[in-house]
Amino acid sequence: MTPMFNNYDIVEMPLTVKRNRMMVENFLAKSDLRLDEMDYYAAVVDRESYSMLAGGGFKDDIIKCIAVDDSLRGTGMSQQLISHLMSQMNALGCNSVKVFTKPGNIDIFESLGFKTIGESSKAVLLENGLEGLSSYVNYLHSLKREGNNGIIVMNANPFTLGHQYLVEYAAEQVDNLYVIVVAEDKSLFTSDERLAMVEAGCSHVKNVTVCHGSSYIISAATFPSYFIKQASDVAMAQIELDLDVTARQIAPALGASVRFVGSEPGDEVTRAYNQAMHKQLPQRGIKVVEFPRLEKDNSHISASAVRQLLENGNLQQAMKLVPNTTCPYLVAILAVNALKQELDLTPKPGLVDTHDNGAHSDMDYGIMLNSINALRPYFSQIAVMSYGDKLPAATELQQIGIEAEKTMLSATGGVNTHRGALFSMGLAIVAACHVIAHGETSNIINQWSKTVASIAGEMPGGNGTHGDIIRNEHKVMGALEMARTGYNELISKWLSFYCDNHNDEHVDHKTLLLIMSELDDTNVIHRVGFEMAQQVKRDAAHMLEDFSIDGLEHMNRSFIEANISPGGAADMLSLTIFLSSLIKQDN
Repeated sequence: MTPMFNNYDIVEMPLTVKRNRMMVENFLAKSDLRLDEMDYYAAVVDRESYSMLAGGGFKDDIIKCIAVDDSLRGTGMSQQLISHLMSQMNALGCNSVKVFTKPGNIDIFESLGFKTIGESSKAVLLENGLEGLSSYVNYLHSLKREGNNGIIVMNANPFTLGHQYLVEYAAEQVDNLYVIVVAEDKSLFTSDERLAMVEAGCSHVKNVTVCHGSSYIISAATFPSYFIKQASDVAMAQIELDLDVTARQIAPALGASVRFVGSEPGDEVTRAYNQAMHKQLPQRGIKVVEFPRLEKDNSHISASAVRQLLENGNLQQAMKLVPNTTCPYLVAILAVNALKQELDLTPKPGLVDTHDNGAHSDMDYGIMLNSINALRPYFSQIAVMSYGDKLPAATELQQIGIEAEKTMLSATGGVNTHRGALFSMGLAIVAACHVIAHGETSNIINQWSKTVASIAGEMPGGNGTHGDIIRNEHKVMGALEMARTGYNELISKWLSFYCDNHNDEHVDHKTLLLIMSELDDTNVIHRVGFEMAQQVKRDAAHMLEDFSIDGLEHMNRSFIEANISPGGAADMLSLTIFLSSLIKQDN
């Protein structure tokens, strides 16, 4: 708590507390502001009445939602509040502080050392700090080459044949072309994945330099609109501000005199952006060149179309819209999606889902999601490694697996959430990418199975692990033995069942039960013994035969009481979902 003048204090207002949130929302409404997403929010309150007199907060490196009661304007209250927020941000390691605000508030922020970065009729972007725009401008300037230079700004979510066509076309028109990849992680593919896709997809064009983006390339996802009253004005304010930053800062750093853009027949906001670009940039000495979007089968190629196909689990159709260099990332994201689909499946007997933690006291939905996200970069890494003529060596894959497991355990506080899935899904990604790279998609599952068996055959068995002990004692197959068969049982039974029943709204539940009824799950055996594990298989078979969600919820409660968690079956369900996306052919 910081003393403020004589009668006021600045206090943190945790917005997860309903009373606090309502107080802040009501206060901001008096200034025609809306509460935006926050990491931290502070209020200036009267010590006696605890009434709110001012407030403001921040998200990441951006100060937001500053408001002061009319009775205290001109008293320096705003400056005191902003200084408090900047101190909090600096303590968190934020060396550069930004603010989007109304043009009328420029004087307040400039008095605190903020500098204007970009302006529009309804919004201004200012910054304070030693690092920030100057650092990014210096980075861009270091890439600058003499000549007729052009720029493209793209999200590439993911990088498609349309993006590649735009780059190739633009590169022919200039001496040097700079492709800036939007940095914000608000997309299906992460900023690192998108940057890598663009670099790989442009590597054959010699006069292209791919640049990492920054928060100064303002996107609709990051532009805060809480201070703009009319919804219809929000998009235009973001567009105008972004174009001003481009003309004022980005283009000069690269010596760029032309900006290239593809036409946008489908998205209204992007079309408006293109129109504004044609109107504003030429006035600032930057030519705009727009050309028609690439078509395939009488349809425009778009990243959104690829994302829709991936959401539908249709890899083969999605691959037709992207260059080969993007394909490994599609495989990796489908693996991630399969793990998330299994996690989201609710209810599940004894397993973590969106409703409860199952038979686990050390993990929950959030921990499981953190685990999946921690493994994601390694899935992309092995996908790219495997998309070629040669398979990675088993020892190399094992080393990456060890690093991935360390990262997973760090993200989960030491909880083993996805060790089994890391092994099975990792093998699946490697085999899928290798087979696809060889163009063997007509018989992909058969080739995939052979490839998995080949890789697993080179891997040494476990030594003293729970799975190894159970396998030797009860003569059941462990994870490595299943992989050495090429997952024959999964392909012949579980995948066939899943594909045959894909129109059933409960196909995921029923496939899980089928797997549970047939798999000697070493997770279950370790927890409750071999005999009880056989009863679990019988119970799952009965539930599948007489399926109902109520029955599944009852099974979940009984499994929780008995400490039963069929984690091996969950891993096989994820793998089944992943494999189904490799063979799906419909649009």
